Amino acid sequence: MVRRLSILTFILLSLSLGNAFAETREEYIRANYTKFEYRIPMRDGATLFTAVYYPTDSSKKYPILMLRTPYTVGPYDADKYKTRLGPSEAYEKEGFIFVFQDVRGQFMSEGKFVNMTPHVPAKKGRIVTNESTDAYDTIDWLLNKLDNHNGNVGMWGISYPGFFCQAGAIDSHPALKAVSPQAPVSDMWGDDTFHNGALYLIHIFRFFGRFGFERPGLVTEWPERPKYVDAPDAYKFFLELGPLKNVNKKYYKNKVEYWNNVVDHPNYDAFWERHNIIPHLKNIKAAVMMVGGWYDCEDLYGPLKSYRSIEDNNPGIFNSLVMGPWRHGGWAGSDGSSLGDSEFGFATSKYYNDNILLPFFKHFLVVDDDDDDDDDDDDDDEYTFPEAKIFETGANRWRSFDAWPPKETVARKLYFREDDTLSFEAPAARKGSDSYISDPSKPVPFTSDLSARRRPRFMAEDQRFTANRPDVLVYQTEPMTEDLTLAGSMMANLFVSTTGTDSDWVVKLVDVHPDSLPNFTPERDKPDPRGQQLLVRSEVMRGRFRESFSKPKPFKPGEVTEVSFELQDVLHTFKRGHRIMIHVQSTWFPMIDRNPQKYVPNIFKADESDFITVTNTLHRSKDASSHIEIGVLPE
Repeated sequence: MVRRLSILTFILLSLSLGNAFAETREEYIRANYTKFEYRIPMRDGATLFTAVYYPTDSSKKYPILMLRTPYTVGPYDADKYKTRLGPSEAYEKEGFIFVFQDVRGQFMSEGKFVNMTPHVPAKKGRIVTNESTDAYDTIDWLLNKLDNHNGNVGMWGISYPGFFCQAGAIDSHPALKAVSPQAPVSDMWGDDTFHNGALYLIHIFRFFGRFGFERPGLVTEWPERPKYVDAPDAYKFFLELGPLKNVNKKYYKNKVEYWNNVVDHPNYDAFWERHNIIPHLKNIKAAVMMVGGWYDCEDLYGPLKSYRSIEDNNPGIFNSLVMGPWRHGGWAGSDGSSLGDSEFGFATSKYYNDNILLPFFKHFLVVDDDDDDDDDDDDDDEYTFPEAKIFETGANRWRSFDAWPPKETVARKLYFREDDTLSFEAPAARKGSDSYISDPSKPVPFTSDLSARRRPRFMAEDQRFTANRPDVLVYQTEPMTEDLTLAGSMMANLFVSTTGTDSDWVVKLVDVHPDSLPNFTPERDKPDPRGQQLLVRSEVMRGRFRESFSKPKPFKPGEVTEVSFELQDVLHTFKRGHRIMIHVQSTWFPMIDRNPQKYVPNIFKADESDFITVTNTLHRSKDASSHIEIGVLPE
């Protein structure tokens, strides 16, 4: 009885301390900041609702740190405060003028909201608005109307706010000194909606099931969340959904404009080109810190491609890339010490927030009142940050590089070979192949946890739940005799054939841990690493788009065809004793929608009868040598 009471007391005390911590941060904000609400006019007359939190200490001037969002700046009311203002509590202690703005057409802002607002360059003599001009007009108004600022403005945002952050940096306002787009949605064909033409079904369905319906007017609350977006068994739910044409028939009822656009534009065309911000990331004068997560199933593509575009199109500016071991936004929503079945050794999120992001904003935004032009002490000498600060999974450490990918990376090819093996030596045999039956009525699940609410963990999950399925090909190397570090982009170059006329190809890079570990003692509530097959990187290619995203092409049954696609970047070390494993499969459900495997002009309009079972074959001969192109980083 005494033991039970002590445990109960401990639990209650822990909860009390947790609540006290939350209250302390909220109380600090209330005690040290004053909130004001404004309607800021844009150049076309539309006003955007903006909440501003001023430090109550007026003895010094503060930089402005702004976040523009489609997800509400609430609570609405000058007497109701947010419980957090910056990326971490340290920002509130440091002191900024925090600005939050509902973007055009969302919640309390006027105008029409357009998903991934196309960037239409300004034209002389004509009023043109886009997210760049809205950010520019907002900054101009803030500088003229607010008191006690130091003239420097920073912007940041995660996911969709990350898109508005990088869009706002285009044609930068002179006062915009630092921007940090984090996991930015950048190109709907490459990240949130499609991956190489395959639909990210579970994500897009849940997201637009709530976000996509038209706003009835100025509102302060989210619409009620439809119950169907949280189905307890996602695999069962989407199988019972049937063909994609049933999304409108059963749920959306043609009321979600974005989904209707997806249906009407199944191939890459001018519509998708307009909604790609990456080619427009030009004339950026602000310093940039691009942030992403290696295990971001939604926006791994965005930060990598946006960083490269900014680097190529804006010579001379400070432009850096940070990649950590995080799920989507995990650096703000977790301590970053683990994800799924993977352990990273320490609280990577805290390290990032304290030692990477906050120093970046402080350096470019905070003005030291003691400095003057004659002072030999130059703050620029005190701030050093690498071009790329990248977390090396497998080895669990941060590394610094003066370029990304690292210049010293050596290109190698890892070939699929006989007896389910992988080798750096190309096959010499004239024939060689492996086949499997792909049945769209029994697709390979993307995770062992079929709850839709546990989706993010799959990017770092143990793959043993699929390794023995007959519709998954599995190849692996011998155990590593020395550590092997992969860095930079990877390409899958497959030679395949199918008995159908269309098919998807999924490639997964897996780190296989030894079955036994010396002196290992299992820890309670932690994954047992022995024999784990941890997912490192994965990607899908819709076969019809193998030659062109704009002009899909059916397969000829039985004909050997090359299918090549990028697996995205990686920095991962396969430790000595570990193996490299590759999975190849044709379904990945319901993260990816089911390919009927019979070519139809528009999969979104396919009938149930179009879904057929096929036999797919991976070829591994001298003349059809399927392989993975990787970059190896010398030790």
